[in-house]
Amino acid sequence: MKEYKLKINGNDYSVNITEVDESIAEVEVNGIPFKVEFDRAVKKSPVISRPINPSIQTTVSKPTTTVTPPAVTGSTEIKSPLPGVILEVSVKEGDSVKKGQKLMVLEAMKMENVIESSADGKVTAIKVGKGDSVLEGASLIIIG
Repeated sequence: MKEYKLKINGNDYSVNITEVDESIAEVEVNGIPFKVEFDRAVKKSPVISRPINPSIQTTVSKPTTTVTPPAVTGSTEIKSPLPGVILEVSVKEGDSVKKGQKLMVLEAMKMENVIESSADGKVTAIKVGKGDSVLEGASLIIIG
């Protein structure tokens, strides 16, 4: 298991990578488990053994990923206010919503938080589903 301390948008995160298998990594962020999918399979780092001391292992490369957010124009992006787990999604793509309408319920720190629409419009994309773990600032819903 590899452990990293990250600072994202001024917030501190403790990230533990527990397993990487092809294009799926199992990680824990501040104790919350996530499955992360890479856009392509991650090559296993080769292990080089020397006949003199077979216990020496050398890692040749590290996997890297680049995340490019989708271009969104003329729409409102609803983001997660806290890291947590989605308990309920109350709308579906194509639904018309009003400002203040309940969109979903997020469990964070053993509390249920109702995520409401910040604008009138139509739901153009739902980025998460029931049971998904999300980080603070993660995109949840796009309203156009």
